[in-house]
Amino acid sequence: MQWFAPTRGESPQTQEGTGPLAEPIAGLDEALAAVDAFDRALTEGLLRPRPDRAADLTLLADAVAGSPLAGRVAEAAQKAAAGTADEDHFVALAAARSALLGSAHDALAARTAELTGRRPEDTPAATAAGASHAPNLLAAARSWLSDLARAGWQGIDHDLVSGAAQIVSAMLPDTSLRRLATLLDGFAAELAASCPGASLERVPARRWADLWARALLLSVPGALGTTAPGTATGRLLPLGVDLHEHATAVQAQVHAVLEPADGGAPRLVRASVSAPKPDTVVEAGVWQLLRPHMSLLAAVGEGRAMELDGMPLTAEGDLLWSEEHARAGEAADAFATARVTLPTAVTPATAPLDRHPARLAVPVFLEGYATRRDGDTTVFDLPSGPLAVDTDRIPAASPLTPEAVAASRACIGLLRWDAGAFTVQPLAVETTVRKKTAALHAGAWAGGTSDKAGVKAEKAATDAVKVLRERAGRLLRK
Repeated sequence: MQWFAPTRGESPQTQEGTGPLAEPIAGLDEALAAVDAFDRALTEGLLRPRPDRAADLTLLADAVAGSPLAGRVAEAAQKAAAGTADEDHFVALAAARSALLGSAHDALAARTAELTGRRPEDTPAATAAGASHAPNLLAAARSWLSDLARAGWQGIDHDLVSGAAQIVSAMLPDTSLRRLATLLDGFAAELAASCPGASLERVPARRWADLWARALLLSVPGALGTTAPGTATGRLLPLGVDLHEHATAVQAQVHAVLEPADGGAPRLVRASVSAPKPDTVVEAGVWQLLRPHMSLLAAVGEGRAMELDGMPLTAEGDLLWSEEHARAGEAADAFATARVTLPTAVTPATAPLDRHPARLAVPVFLEGYATRRDGDTTVFDLPSGPLAVDTDRIPAASPLTPEAVAASRACIGLLRWDAGAFTVQPLAVETTVRKKTAALHAGAWAGGTSDKAGVKAEKAATDAVKVLRERAGRLLRK
């Protein structure tokens, strides 16, 4: 079963070859060019922008000229070009930028929906605004973000960046503000590590502008309001685990198909668990930080389904995991799920502020391909075109390796779009080991492992955590 015929190149508009993923998407290049123009202006700062940066602001305004944002963004662009923009103007510019990336996300998501044949759910109702919460703290956040915009990434220094610390400290105790506080804290930490901006050889303009715009929009009164989640009852069939590891934190996101107990259509869902991590805990050792918080990881490692009863579920398909609503089920093969159930699963809607091309991670099943190398890139040659494989996303904490992917004949993965191209991130592959079909999963060690390399890494992590706890205990006693 091979569900589409993709191709790969520099961007969807210029990809070589033929195939559904190579067909141009109207307006995509123009939308991204307007975003890039604004990001150039933001990099240099909006306090006294140069004439060419003023032209970049005009390009952003022109890109949304046919939208309800047109008037406010045109005014904001004029004020910013003159160096007289205030907080409201910066919010309008952030909204325009986010709207363009949202439209790009929607166009790319529509293309993947055509290819997979899976029906997307209707967009959820607008988030409930509710009363403005902690308006003084939200205003303080907008003021700091506005100061960043005026200075630009090349103008940041430690005094400016440190202004976020008091805001974050005041927000963290309030659970309703913790989402924004966490974003501001991480953003400020990245900026602080790059100060002074004038000495930077390379500026991550797209990333920092993404964080800036998202934080600014979340600081608008009412933006942090939430709707009550629904509930999920039925059988949860895991497809694979996407592991994100950083020096101080780790997160596992399980992609799965939910078969509702009421006989409704199966739907794609996700369940995530995160934990702080010492930088000495690496590779397979990270699983022991996560598995105590989510029994689903053990089920993934054992190849089992989970039975859910009233598990909280957001409109965007995220399970708010609670152990009291889950119990281990029968054996469930991920490749059987991918072959039989995945094609009929409904794709959840995306929340408005989450609409961004980098957020695309569409579960897919591929087989019937040949594998080859194109420079440093592994490529799946499907009957009607090639698809690049993002082997850099394969976690070290698993038996899945680039070599196993290259020898595979079937793959469960996440279809992504990054830097102008579609790629697939492997979550699991079927390959031949000693003349027998074997499945290798990125999350195979999530619940524990008897693999020699995995056992060694787990022991090293256990020893590291034990030492850290002993040191922390001594410090507390002193």
